[in-house]
Parts: sequence; C-alpha cells; structure tokens
Amino acid sequence: MTAPDPRFRRALAIPVGMAMATALAFLPNVSASAAESAAESPAADPTSLSYVVNVSPGHGPSKHVKKAISEAGGTIVTSYDQIGVIVVHSANPDFAKAVRKVRGVESAGNTRNAPLPAQSTTDVGTPKVIDAADVAAAEAVDGQDPLEPLQWDLPAIKADKAHEKSLGSSKVTVAVIDTGVDDTHPDIAPNFDRAASVNCVTGKPDTTDGAWRPTTGESPHGTHVAGEIAAAKNGIGMTGVAPGVKVSGIKVSTTAGYFYTEAVVCGFVWAAEHGVDVTNNSYYTDPWYFNCKNDPDQRALVDAVSRASRYAEKKGAVNVAAAGNENYDLAADEITDPVSPNDATPSDRVIDPSKCLDIPTQLPGVVTVAATGAKGIKSSFSNHGLGVIDIAAPGGDSTRFQTPAPPATSGLILGTLPGGGWGYMAGTSMASPHVAGVAALIKSTHPKASPALVKALLYAEADATPCTDPYDINGDGKVDAVCEGSKNYNGFYGWGTADALDAVTR
Repeated sequence: MTAPDPRFRRALAIPVGMAMATALAFLPNVSASAAESAAESPAADPTSLSYVVNVSPGHGPSKHVKKAISEAGGTIVTSYDQIGVIVVHSANPDFAKAVRKVRGVESAGNTRNAPLPAQSTTDVGTPKVIDAADVAAAEAVDGQDPLEPLQWDLPAIKADKAHEKSLGSSKVTVAVIDTGVDDTHPDIAPNFDRAASVNCVTGKPDTTDGAWRPTTGESPHGTHVAGEIAAAKNGIGMTGVAPGVKVSGIKVSTTAGYFYTEAVVCGFVWAAEHGVDVTNNSYYTDPWYFNCKNDPDQRALVDAVSRASRYAEKKGAVNVAAAGNENYDLAADEITDPVSPNDATPSDRVIDPSKCLDIPTQLPGVVTVAATGAKGIKSSFSNHGLGVIDIAAPGGDSTRFQTPAPPATSGLILGTLPGGGWGYMAGTSMASPHVAGVAALIKSTHPKASPALVKALLYAEADATPCTDPYDINGDGKVDAVCEGSKNYNGFYGWGTADALDAVTR
C-alpha cells in the first residue's frame, strides 16, 4: 500500500488501496477539492491570515485590547468571551508579534500559513462504495438491518448484543465535528439533531439551514462517521453503534479539507452551548500535526483549542478523538514530523511529543482512541503509546493484514455516504466514532452521569486487551511497532477494547 496523504491523518478516513494512516488532516478517505471554501467570504483579502488572540475568559476583549488589535491591522471576526478566544483577520505579517506585547493578551498566533481562503489540489481518494445492486439485494435477517452482516465491527465491541438490550436514548446527542453531515441520508435522518448542527468553517457560527452539509466534491468523511455512530435501526442499510441516540453535524473543514483552529474552537463552543453529550473528533487541527508550546504561534493554538474543549466538557460533553494513522509511538522521546505546516512548505522537524501536541486528541480530558482490525489487534497504521492511548475500537485495516470472518467481506469499516449511499473507509477516524457511540450508550444508561463518570465507566467496562508481542503485522519477520504496558493498560489498547454491551447493562 502507498502512504496516504498525512494531511488527513485524523479527520478523513483512509482511502482503499492507500496505507491506512489518515486522519485530519483528518484520518482520511475523502476527495479534497481545490475550490475555495464555500463558507468563507469570497471578498476575503487574499493577503490576510487568520489569528486567535487569547485573553482572560469571562469578560470579552477590553477596549484596550480591541484598540491594540485595530492598530496592529486586525479586524475582529468574532469573540468567544466564555473562554477568552478572539478570532481576528489581518494582512499584517507581524500582527501576532505586535499583539502579544499588549497588556491583557495571554497568547496570540496565526492559525494558518495560506492566505484566506486556503486552497489545496490534493486528492486523497474516495471510499470504496457499495454497489447499488448489492444494496438492493441485501435483506434484513433476524432483526438486523440489511447491511449489518457486513459490519464485523459491531460484534467486535458486542454492539449487536447491546442492541438487544437498548439502542440508546433519543435524549442523548453526539456531535460530529468534521467535514459536514448529510442529514438527508435515510439512515441518518431519523436521528438527526438539527438544533445542535451548524457550520463553523469561518470560526463564526453559520446557522443557515443545511449549512452543516458537505457540498458537492467535499469529503464524505463526516457523513461516514455519523452513520457509524447513529445510523438508525430502521430496516434500511446499516446500523450504528448507538442507533437510538441523536447525531448532529458541526462542519469545521474547509472545502479544501483544512481544519483550522478558529473553526475547531467554534465547534467545541457550539457543542457546549447546545446540550451535546459527546463530541467526536476524527481529525487533527491544521496546519501543524504537532503544536509545540515553545513556538508562540503554535502555543496560542494549543491554548485556544484547550480552552474550547475544556469548556465543552465543563458543560457536560465527553470529547472523543482519533489517535492518528502514522503508526507513531506518541510516547517516544522524539518523532520526525514531515508534513507540517501542511498548507505551506512542510519540512522534516524532530519534535518532543511531551512538549508538542497533536490537538485535540492529546489535550487533557480528551479520550484518545487507537484502531483495531478484524482480528482484534492494532491496525497497521494506528498511532500508539503508553500513557497516551486511552482505549481502542475497530478502525479497520487492509484485508491483507486482518481478514474478517464471513459474511463480512472487507476489513474496512462500513459507513454512510452523502447522497444516500454506503461505503468502506479505515483509520483511527473510524475507531473514534465507535467509542463515541459507546459513550453515548453509557450516557443513555446513566443520564445523570458527569463526563468524568462516563469516561471512568468507559475505561472500566472496556475489555482488557494484552499487548500484541511481537507485532509483525505484515509477516516479514520485522517488528512493526512495540507495545509497552500490562494486560490491563498498555500502549496499543489503553484500558482495552470498548464494550457496548457493558455500556447498557452495568
């Protein structure tokens, strides 16, 4: 397999035939367009960049800070006073440097390197679509939806048995912070929460009806993720992990496939303010795979997204995120990052993972999810690391490495696609929504549980999964990754493999 475009490491599912290692850059399986983001203003100054300016939360920017932003050549787009994050556009290349000197500014940095709006000519592939004739020929058996026999991932986490007890509560909502969700899909429409859906691409909420949907040519990633979580058990297509809960779409990806800080901040704050119980984050925040705190610009991005994710959790949301698809040991002493910044000219840089974070997955409080394949072992592409990975779940793998038992035919993960179709993708992008679905089942079973309790139950109920040692996924006699830790907690599977049955019975 050839290596997938790392820009989609965590938000996009990995395309068939590519090395399974995409994410968000999203964990991939998407086709990215070179067109400008439709959600961004066509009148944007082509020399402008976007910035976040972080101040003390609670009161909004002071007159002094507002004046300083203006004098430095900045225009305020919006301000999230709850967390003290201001989104600014400026054509002044020294804007952040100037504003960081201002009294009351705690950090500031540019969120991108490409002028507004960012463009890309990268094509990261498309999902493996199920043929319409095969869909039509599929039949429901023993209460299953027609395509459910192809979903080896559901029994892998005992979701099929869980559904005999509970499908989850319609009072629970999982927000898919991603590339957009097609709420007209017959498997998604019955469970879609329109009130909790929005377009956040510019960093400012766009509540236009349908603005949360992907447009023609945009990635199907978010729609795929939404189906994995909550595709309705309605006699049509496939079944989600939690087919009785609600799902919302919070679109944060530009048409070109970039997940910028201002959009991610907007997404978390929107989820916090609209009663969301779980957020799924199958991406990394562009343009840096890892954001190093010793860089003032990157530190500001970590600060802004941290504030937003903590705010969402404070308001009741469990934040779940994909670990990434590069087979990195995130607990190593150093990692070479060859893809950052992905909207300019990347270069190899050696980073210290303890000081340079993949956000949001490595932020405090966020559930970090690794991927497993049809044999129940770490997917060939999944990132790992003792003390970093919290839990594991099916994300798929090449059938060459992990072949499912019949009647399933693909080692990838089945999901919904825009326009009413179904198809396969793989990546930790696909593992994260399985855990988000299990978290939603826990919340359904324990409606008064705090995010901390939901996470504690998620880990306690996981099935302990011992290290795969040696881990030679391709059978060439060479170790492909090293797992450290015990049976009950290790670098490949964290606390273990998610268990949906325990989520509804304990």
